[in-house]
Amino acid sequence: MSQLRALAGALRGGCAGGSQWLLGCGGGPARRWLDPRRGCSTGASPIVPPVASSSSSYVEEMYFAWLEDHNNVHESWDAFFRNIQPSSPSGEAGEGRPSALLQGRVLYHSPGMAQKVVEDHLAVHTLIRAYQIRGHHVAQLDPLGILDADLDSFVPSDLITTIDKLGFYGLDESDLDKSFQLPPTTFIGGGNTTLPLREIIRRLETSYCGHIGVEFMFINNVDKCQWIRQKFETPGVMQFTNAEKRTLLARLVRSTRFEDFLARKWSSEKRFGLEGCEVLIPALKTIIDKSSAAGIDSVIMGMPHRGRLNVLANVIRKELNQIFCQFDPKLEAADEGSGDVKYHLGMCHERINRETDKSITLSLMANPSHLEAVDPVVQGKAKAEQFYRGDDRGQKVTFVMPGCHVRVSGCCRVEDHLQQGCRH
Repeated sequence: MSQLRALAGALRGGCAGGSQWLLGCGGGPARRWLDPRRGCSTGASPIVPPVASSSSSYVEEMYFAWLEDHNNVHESWDAFFRNIQPSSPSGEAGEGRPSALLQGRVLYHSPGMAQKVVEDHLAVHTLIRAYQIRGHHVAQLDPLGILDADLDSFVPSDLITTIDKLGFYGLDESDLDKSFQLPPTTFIGGGNTTLPLREIIRRLETSYCGHIGVEFMFINNVDKCQWIRQKFETPGVMQFTNAEKRTLLARLVRSTRFEDFLARKWSSEKRFGLEGCEVLIPALKTIIDKSSAAGIDSVIMGMPHRGRLNVLANVIRKELNQIFCQFDPKLEAADEGSGDVKYHLGMCHERINRETDKSITLSLMANPSHLEAVDPVVQGKAKAEQFYRGDDRGQKVTFVMPGCHVRVSGCCRVEDHLQQGCRH
């Protein structure tokens, strides 16, 4: 018995030593991937221990030890023998030899076949990583199709944009319906650990080749990369509830109607409207909602000319009559102000966030004609508020800068201060 325990201990070491592709017991094939980093099979069904193919006498010894006491053998052997035991008639469990029980039930792949399966799995893992690194190259970011006429039509060769590109990984169309084990560096499976190759490609295209381009694999922090993967790859993460859809629609309607009114009422006035980018309003309001829910009670913003009036009206909630008086000299302003043009003006206002019922202070900084000049001012004001409020970890004050730094790389002050965490 001590010898069997020693063999079981050796089995524990062997189970974590490498990777092997085996067929399950009891009927149809049940493939399982043995991950050396996880110890044993990642599948849910019991599998044949990897040493079973090399010694039938060893299998018999383990079987008789298991019949004496299930705790005498490793849990992988216990699961294996439990899987084949019900096929024997009641009371005859100890009469048959294990070789007879195993005959016709366990089919092992040839070494060449096992190697092919391992290579296919590695190819699928490489495919997933290729989408994570270069999927943004084929993201649909041009609704007008202007880039289709560009001379630069570069598409990474390791992305499966057509079926014939499967050959890049040594795969073909017949592999599309085969299931493959997913690596721990992806969340496309949701609650599944295996997916057919066709579904893997579809989910990767949905996550990385849609209308949002994600370039993040240059980050050296693994935890940060995993956080981004989870936010973009988890199935259903981009789906909205009916309540969220109604809120989004209401905010979008307010944004578009504001621009329509200004266009009809003062068609000749320079105002830098938000036409074509009205979704900025629900986006900013969502950021504010989430910030308020996280405990933030002060949000400082800086932004360019375009859309500033809309943000003042629908995000900061400046009184509409105070905005319209900038268009019509007959209307009286609440104060003389700085005398600057209307699309440079800012405002600070404290209001109740309807999603959280918490008070939050929103501040939109006044902007000069040189747009990026406001960036260090916004960050400096946020840092000053954090300092005087004792908010060392930035849990009460945050800042947002949409579109304030549209400049050539290396120009002016952009790269001097935007190389840190901010929403812009």
